[in-house]
Amino acid sequence: MKPVKCGLAAMAALCALTVRADVSSSPLPGGSVESLLALARQQSPELIALRLEADAARERAAASGALPDPTARIEWRDFTNEMSGGSATLVPSRVGSTKYTLIQPLPWWGKRDLKRASAEAEAEAAAAGSDAGWLELAARIKAAYALDYALARQLALSREVADLLDRLEAIGRNRYAHGLAPQQDAIRARVEHTALQSEIVQTENERHHAQVRINGLLARPAHAALAEPQAPRALPATLDHAVLAERLRANNPGLFADEARIRAAEKNRDAVYRNRYPDLALGISPIQTRNRVSEWELMLELNIPLQQGSRRSQEREAERMLEAARAKRDAGANRLLTELAENVSAFEAAQRIERLTRSELLPQAELTFQAALAGYENGKVDFATLLDAQRQIRKAKQDVIKAQAEQQLRLAEIEKLTGGEI
Repeated sequence: MKPVKCGLAAMAALCALTVRADVSSSPLPGGSVESLLALARQQSPELIALRLEADAARERAAASGALPDPTARIEWRDFTNEMSGGSATLVPSRVGSTKYTLIQPLPWWGKRDLKRASAEAEAEAAAAGSDAGWLELAARIKAAYALDYALARQLALSREVADLLDRLEAIGRNRYAHGLAPQQDAIRARVEHTALQSEIVQTENERHHAQVRINGLLARPAHAALAEPQAPRALPATLDHAVLAERLRANNPGLFADEARIRAAEKNRDAVYRNRYPDLALGISPIQTRNRVSEWELMLELNIPLQQGSRRSQEREAERMLEAARAKRDAGANRLLTELAENVSAFEAAQRIERLTRSELLPQAELTFQAALAGYENGKVDFATLLDAQRQIRKAKQDVIKAQAEQQLRLAEIEKLTGGEI
């Protein structure tokens, strides 16, 4: 038995090591926005809650058209046995007679169907709300990823500029050593370098916040490791506002939910009008006398809708609720179309800024810096002019990064509004 036990223990240890190896070898999320979205679909508590609420609404709709529960009644007649001279009792076979009644309420024809249709429309609204929740969460993840990627590029640029300032400081010291420049040039380069280090610390802190935000959206620990963002999402070359507006009207889950609420309000209004007609109740009663059933009774009951004033108020309420649902639908559509127009305009503006900066401003700034560097080395330009030229290059590159990040943020909002990837 010992060799068998040892073999089983070895197999268990090997399995445990294999599982650990698989876990450790699994790639970290964060390298791409797709990896973040896939993880969010699996474990986001916000998304899970919306799905469960939609499932609950579907179950509620399935049960909404059922008949009301029947009621049962038992009546003991002459349970004191005064007629027979006996003692009081509740035993059915020892009283004068016992009446058993089973009553089934029956709503007026069509009321159950209208109630079920209204609940089904509410379930559709809940499902559309779940879809809208996912689009909202996806947009926040895309925006957080875009910010993380932009901050990573900002850090890389700042470190690149720091290396450049080190070289400029070395040039200044060399010229000072040969009596070609004042010592202040090297000191100014060091001051500029120190200020840049402070900006790097601030950018690192902002990136830490962005990564904490990503982990929060994924329901991960705040300080869980994330992979370095590899590349930004592909951006469309152009956006057609008319096409996007039509896509919004066809695919936006918020508009789907508004339409479903309108259908629910219509069915509820029709159900309220059906309250003008009485509901029924059908009952059957066997009557037991001693040890046998001696009689049968059949009962038909209906309520009398006399309170017409209250019913008219309920009908007017239902009509106003339907009108309110339609007005909310129109207001929601106008708001979404306005947001779409704003985001498309902002996307195109950022696109033009990037194109202008990359094609004109950045090359000009680089030429200015090269000319200033050559002029400083030849003693024709002072160090302040060289630092200004370096700042222009850095600002141009920062503007490119900001414009690309702005396009990513606007694209995420547009995709949220239009119901999917573009």
